[in-house]
Amino acid sequence: MSIPPTIVPAPIDADDDGHGGPSGPERRAEVTRRIHAETGIDAAMIARVVDTFYGRVRGDAELGPIFDALIQDWEPHLARMRSFWASVTLKTGSYQGQPMRAHVALPVDARHFDRWLALFEDTVAEVCPPAAAELFLLRARNIAESLELGIAGARGHVLRRGERLPPTV
Repeated sequence: MSIPPTIVPAPIDADDDGHGGPSGPERRAEVTRRIHAETGIDAAMIARVVDTFYGRVRGDAELGPIFDALIQDWEPHLARMRSFWASVTLKTGSYQGQPMRAHVALPVDARHFDRWLALFEDTVAEVCPPAAAELFLLRARNIAESLELGIAGARGHVLRRGERLPPTV
């Protein structure tokens, strides 16, 4: 099939995604700006949430020993978590890790996820305005559910709706 000589395709711009709107990076930046405007979440708030939360985790009788057994140098971990939460809340795309791989072998069960969420909820309630806390919690709950399902699957358990990861031995 040939194109009639009077119709000439427009040149392809490297920054054009073919949808007539902003390119991928521009679109991502616009989404980040919109979320910030709606919630107030920014890099400083993310750092406060991450640093406060992991301070609580480290001091927690249930979660602290699990994290302390794996993390010797906390600053790189905190930096990675700040990047993760920027990607999760602001859609920055800055985190490029594999969370499931990092968590699948941990000796955790449903009570650990519940404790993690309780500490996280307390942290964002203290550190964030309501709209930001709501977004952080929505994402945290989704992450916890996904990790719990993935870990269960790796252990040979298929969880049905409402079922939880069985206790570790």
